[in-house]
Amino acid sequence: MFEETIVNTSYGKVKGEKVGGVYVWKGIPYAKPPVGSLRFCPPEQPNEWKGIYEATRFGLSAMQPRKTAITGDKGDDVSEDCLYLNVWSRGTDDKRRPVMVWIHGGGYIVGSGYDGLYDGTSFAEEGDVVVVTINYRLGAFGFLYLADIAGEKYKTSGNCGLLDQIAALKWVKENIKAFGGDPNKVTIFGESAGAGSVGNLLVMPGAKGLFNQAIIESAPNLAIDTDKAVRVTKKIMNSLNIKSGEFEKLLELPAEEILNASLKLPRKSLYPVVDGITIPEAPEKMMEKGAASGISIICGSNKDEVKLFTGMNPMFNKMTDDEIHDQLKEQFGELWTELYDYFSKEGINKETYIRIMSYYFIIYPTLKYSEILSENSSVYVYKFNHEHPVLGAFHALELPYVWHKFDTETSELFRVADEDTKLADKMHQAWIAFAKNGNPNTEELPYWPEFNIEKREVMVFDNECKVENDPYEDRKIWDKISLERLRY
Repeated sequence: MFEETIVNTSYGKVKGEKVGGVYVWKGIPYAKPPVGSLRFCPPEQPNEWKGIYEATRFGLSAMQPRKTAITGDKGDDVSEDCLYLNVWSRGTDDKRRPVMVWIHGGGYIVGSGYDGLYDGTSFAEEGDVVVVTINYRLGAFGFLYLADIAGEKYKTSGNCGLLDQIAALKWVKENIKAFGGDPNKVTIFGESAGAGSVGNLLVMPGAKGLFNQAIIESAPNLAIDTDKAVRVTKKIMNSLNIKSGEFEKLLELPAEEILNASLKLPRKSLYPVVDGITIPEAPEKMMEKGAASGISIICGSNKDEVKLFTGMNPMFNKMTDDEIHDQLKEQFGELWTELYDYFSKEGINKETYIRIMSYYFIIYPTLKYSEILSENSSVYVYKFNHEHPVLGAFHALELPYVWHKFDTETSELFRVADEDTKLADKMHQAWIAFAKNGNPNTEELPYWPEFNIEKREVMVFDNECKVENDPYEDRKIWDKISLERLRY
């Protein structure tokens, strides 16, 4: 048994551990530490090592706030030296199991591949699937666009986090066979920023051939343009008192100072960038041109996405209807007239706000990717309607159901009632079936057809799972406004 936990990778031997019937390897380096002169640079292959690497502890998380309501308290467990991955497998034999590579969410500013929910044990035990979870650079370290001020070496700095993900996928392609996996049967899946990452990887030339299937769970808009990226960079430089032409100072500053400066920015500032190189043009346009052609995809969102955020905001519950109206008007500017004409018939209140903002941030973008991708790929669309007792079907609530993980210490938010495990059984098995066959259909679910823009058939996950035609009641008003006009 001891020998079975030792695997020979391209860079040296790694020793994991066996927990029950599953082998686990934690904290395997898939790239050099992106520190010093490698800060803001594309990832480089790790150095080879002699002897046996003890892969029994998770690697450090990417630079991020030490504590949040979602990810918990990471203490000192954050570092620029963060490019590590983890593997779960039933064996190191030649069985060639399907592989699922998880890309965590967190708005591109928080999260890690080992947060409590992301435990591959159940996928390995119940589905005989090899699971890989990864860390990647976050915030300014992963998405600060420096091409305009720092020269050729930093021309792809705005997408270092995505390039880290590609490096991890190359590692999987090269090494996963030794862990009992099939390098030619790889599914990438992610939620929120992880889902946005999946959307970008679907069209990035550098990711081509590294995976065969993809799952997008609640994706925001995929990328920002260079104009916005430059404005963000200038704000961080100003906050750090670094003048134009003094770029080198960014390489000398302690990581903590750069992190603190980036945290002063509004949410959704540090995002993947359409840099013309790693992402040649707007991802949606590349999808339309067939960049993801032939890849089977699951794509979906949750009914009450923003309730995760309004529920944690004590000021929200105190807001009057007039204040809600004013906030929406400020958010949408000239677009508010069209939205107001549509929604005011039912009144502008907190529920309206949740409905509007859920579509704006997550539901509508995710639906549009489904529509565009379905022109050239097999796409299966879902809508997660199952409600938390207080916060409805909030953003990320599907995660314990997908992972079949209910004993997480990450947050009380993700604990579910015993009766909910029946839904978890169905979702978990659908994801396993998809990893194996490129098709999520199982005996436990009604037949789940491919999505097309004529019938718009969608699997609705709830106490009773069923297929509905076009269950997005507000879709047409958002179509009228269009995804392009909504881009933030």
